[in-house]
Amino acid sequence: MTRALRRRIGAGVAAVVTLLLAACTAMPTSGPVQQGGDGRIDEPSSIDVLAEGPRPDAAPLEIVESFLVAGSAGFRDDFVVARQYLAGQARAEWQPLAGVVVSGALEFGDMGNGQVQVDVPVVARVDREGRYAEAPTGAESSVTFGLVQDDDDQWRISEAPDGLVVPTDDFEVFFRQTSIYFLSPDETFLVPEQRWLPVKSRETSVVSALLAGPSPWLRDAVHTALPDGVQLKPEAVRVDPEGVAHVGLFSTRTSELLDADRPLLLAQIEQSLLALPGVTAVDVTAGGVSLTGAASLRSGEGPAAAPEVLQDGALLQVGTDGLAPVDGVGPLTVPDPHHPARDETGTVRVVLSGDRSLVTVPTEDDPGTTLYEGTALSAPSVDRFGYAWTTDVGVGVVAALAAGATGEPPAQAVHVAAPELDGRTVRAVRVSRDGVRVAVVSTGDDGVAVALGAILRDSHGVPQAIGELVRVGTPLTVASAVVWLDEATLGVLATENGDSVVHVVPLAGETTELPRASGLVSLSGGRTPYAATADGSLLRLVGTTWVRIADVAGVRDPSVAG
Repeated sequence: MTRALRRRIGAGVAAVVTLLLAACTAMPTSGPVQQGGDGRIDEPSSIDVLAEGPRPDAAPLEIVESFLVAGSAGFRDDFVVARQYLAGQARAEWQPLAGVVVSGALEFGDMGNGQVQVDVPVVARVDREGRYAEAPTGAESSVTFGLVQDDDDQWRISEAPDGLVVPTDDFEVFFRQTSIYFLSPDETFLVPEQRWLPVKSRETSVVSALLAGPSPWLRDAVHTALPDGVQLKPEAVRVDPEGVAHVGLFSTRTSELLDADRPLLLAQIEQSLLALPGVTAVDVTAGGVSLTGAASLRSGEGPAAAPEVLQDGALLQVGTDGLAPVDGVGPLTVPDPHHPARDETGTVRVVLSGDRSLVTVPTEDDPGTTLYEGTALSAPSVDRFGYAWTTDVGVGVVAALAAGATGEPPAQAVHVAAPELDGRTVRAVRVSRDGVRVAVVSTGDDGVAVALGAILRDSHGVPQAIGELVRVGTPLTVASAVVWLDEATLGVLATENGDSVVHVVPLAGETTELPRASGLVSLSGGRTPYAATADGSLLRLVGTTWVRIADVAGVRDPSVAG
């Protein structure tokens, strides 16, 4: 009976997911390097799933199974059906929005005496604000439900943990990853923070998250134009048939709200809402006054730019007609140049010389400058403020202002404090396009960790510290590089059983693996990653296939801005 019931419920959920994902194509995780087409996967369309109330004379195990299904679908009816499975105080006190455990296939056991145990393979945990934390492979948890019989001898749950246990497939139906945008300290960039929010009334959840402000790890590195105490009024964001999202803001201090920096406030709200499907425009009012004129700020991905590679000690650009010299760059006269990096404008370019020196790339007007001498440096990253970042064994994270490229004396490199990295060996660092967030790969007693932190700078933009680190992705084995694939996704080059593997690591989501290609030794970022192999070949990811670039050989270390 138990197994048949579990199969029946699983089949029903699978049917819903099949309807949602019928148009999607699975990504292959192995195979040869070959020609492939560009692929795009659109967000699945929304669907209403009706929860079922308790069946007469259902056994305790069936009650718990059905309760969990009703909880997953509870956003549609504000969990009214799910509460029908609860008894007494539990019906009033149960808090479904306390958090979500994203699970694998659940195992149920009837322990007798009104006790049902659920063994939960934990894929991830999502807190009440939508912050996603991927669990280590093999993580498990156990939950026990207590049941009693009511006056009609029907089993109901009297003891239920707060929050929801949602299988992975259901989670992808009822929740979506969503970006909430805050302001960089210099108010030129919109900085995203990823949350997983319920599909139903997602527009309202987005604005509520904006009003609540950034998470603690990001709070000291960004700010918001929304004054404290502002509320939604009406309490829901309404989207009309034309796709206009109507947002009403209210504050007991109306003058403070009206005196806020409207262009920046509107930029945050519009950027956060216009990314949602079905929203084509945003109308914001405050105290009956319509607010207009959103600021035009930078966000997302930069302009498409060709990657650069090293070949025979020269820095070259990859174009449609093969390799070409980079304009304005002089000969690389330093010994053993490798791992070039640049800013988005191409004003600052650096390269490693051997394993010990970080130097600027010579130009027609500047012979190049040594920015930092160390022991064993990692591939550099150049932020939008002109700082070149690297890591040094025994030192940690280092940032050097590449002022030598402008003819000015270089400033002394700074050691960027990162207390949470104490006792760990930092292997790689990469700054995001907004200059606010940094991805760090480190090793310690617990193995390899990929983490995200916020950069704390002084009033002159000099990096001072990396704040609280939030781990992303699952633990890896040996990781040698990290890049930004987009504003919310990292690519990590790792080694598994002697093979090079590129892991796609969302800042809030489940880690996946790109198709394997033998001999990968370096990786570039961007929506179209490039990779170099040990034999000097250059590969480009087209759709879900690594494609070898014809007539290009003897290259190394592809790089894009960042």
